Amino acid sequence: MAQTMRGRSLLSTINTQLSALRAQFTKYGRVNSRTRTTFVRIDRLFRFFALGLLLASLSSQAEARKHSTKKAAHREQQSSAQVEAAARLQIFLDRSNFSPGKIDGHYNEFTWKALGLCRQSRGEQPPIPPPGAKGNVAPDINGLDLSGIEPVFTNYSVTQADLQNVGKLPVSPKEQAKLKALLYRNPADAIAEKFHCDVHLLEQLNPGKMKSIKPGDQFRVPNVEPFELGTVKEIKPGSEINAPAANELPDEADKPPAEQPEASQNPSTAPVSTSVRID
Repeated sequence: MAQTMRGRSLLSTINTQLSALRAQFTKYGRVNSRTRTTFVRIDRLFRFFALGLLLASLSSQAEARKHSTKKAAHREQQSSAQVEAAARLQIFLDRSNFSPGKIDGHYNEFTWKALGLCRQSRGEQPPIPPPGAKGNVAPDINGLDLSGIEPVFTNYSVTQADLQNVGKLPVSPKEQAKLKALLYRNPADAIAEKFHCDVHLLEQLNPGKMKSIKPGDQFRVPNVEPFELGTVKEIKPGSEINAPAANELPDEADKPPAEQPEASQNPSTAPVSTSVRID
């Protein structure tokens, strides 16, 4: 960009100087044909020189932009690989009932804590995040079998049921308390919660699909067991009260020890006598 500006500035300066020379020739009268020819040649020479500088700067700028685009694409590929690796670990923890919170494709604080609890349940030492590390630092996953998390992301077709619980939601908690149910603000929030993920990850996996979501649309989502809101609605308030607690279940009556069979009833347990014949 700087080279382009310098080339344009030089071209402007040459035009200014040539215009000044023309004014001088006009002021002091006519010039002979030889002087005029020399002036025209100098004019053309400087113009070609300035034009060459301008084209060279534009070519250099285009090459730099091309190189920058390649680097940006490489960074994007690395970022996608890192997101998939982090999401794989989060899905593994989610399936193992050590929830990392919203699956967002980052090694966040909740992921580290969930991994620590998972390690402790296996009798292992929980990992300690690097001191002062606030970035996306990958933990040690040696000993964890993540091969079962394949694919990391799967396809999902939006249904009409996904859109039934979407509507306007007041911002004020006081107004929300007056509602019979809290609806999702938009279909993206409903789908994100259904697959335990952050809405920003859902947008990253499905660019350009978030504004208008309708039944039949195909979405890439984390490969987890979906949360079905309908199953929650089927639970009636107070139904858990009638369910017996595990520690209140009656103990089974002790069964009397089985009587040992008599020797006459079980020939296999009767003593065996052997005889030896000597000639």
